[in-house]
Amino acid sequence: MKCSHCDSEAVTYIRYNGSHLCPSHFRRYVEKRVKKELRRQVELRHGDVISVAVSGGKDSMVTLHLLHHILKGKVDVEMHCISVDEGIAGYRPDSLLKVQALCDELDVPYHQVSFQELFQKGMDDIAPRAGDSSPCTYCGVLRRKGLNSKARELGSDYLATGLNLDDTVQSIMMNFTRGDVERLARMGPHVKVQEGLVPRIQPLRIIPEKESYLYALLSGLDFHDGTCPYADLALRNQYRRLVDELEDRSPGTRFSILSSYDTLAPMLRANHPAAQLHRCDCGEPCMTEKCKACQLLERF
Repeated sequence: MKCSHCDSEAVTYIRYNGSHLCPSHFRRYVEKRVKKELRRQVELRHGDVISVAVSGGKDSMVTLHLLHHILKGKVDVEMHCISVDEGIAGYRPDSLLKVQALCDELDVPYHQVSFQELFQKGMDDIAPRAGDSSPCTYCGVLRRKGLNSKARELGSDYLATGLNLDDTVQSIMMNFTRGDVERLARMGPHVKVQEGLVPRIQPLRIIPEKESYLYALLSGLDFHDGTCPYADLALRNQYRRLVDELEDRSPGTRFSILSSYDTLAPMLRANHPAAQLHRCDCGEPCMTEKCKACQLLERF
């Protein structure tokens, strides 16, 4: 099948808009949308500092690669890469090596934080004792704390993550079905800066996971394609299957869900304004006397 824009062979068919794209036009298609989304989320100024949370997986590696491609030589923005070593043997070490290699190639400063250094225990210690909670609950909360703390230490104005369209829609569905309207109102990208919290941006927010994967392959990115040994226990898997089934039956469903959320988001934020934050004994901002990370760690 020929590309919809030239005589080259197509490498993919975009079901939701009916176009066939060759490698060159596909990459431009992704890059154009990421640039537009980045401009929509943030107005970068000279001297701004952006930290990028990179695990080594396809999405975060694509985010680092694209932000470097978009910003290099165009605006005076300082970039940093932050990786988190959660302490998962046989899984995380290999991915961190790939992150370091990409940072060396792009000349982006690399920073690493570890659960062991921050909390004196890693996920391999925590998971067997997680009880009724999923290991992913602990991992997500502790990882967010580590990223925010390091990004703040670096003087970051923004923290970019690799959340793609699928991830975003799954989160919308999870919070909606649980009735967690307040969390829906707090979802990124963050539009309000709160002291102590580095606002998050999501450059891949409108890029489907399969397109992120193909872009990584066509760009020659050496990403980590392993699966976390604790991922099977995540509640998110149920919503991933649900969203995939809806998209398979009605192409474009993910965009429709995201569009509906974006329409409702201002009203959600108006009815659930940002809470007055306290300072946990550990130094992190939180809505209660203790941050969620410290609450979870107290169980141990």
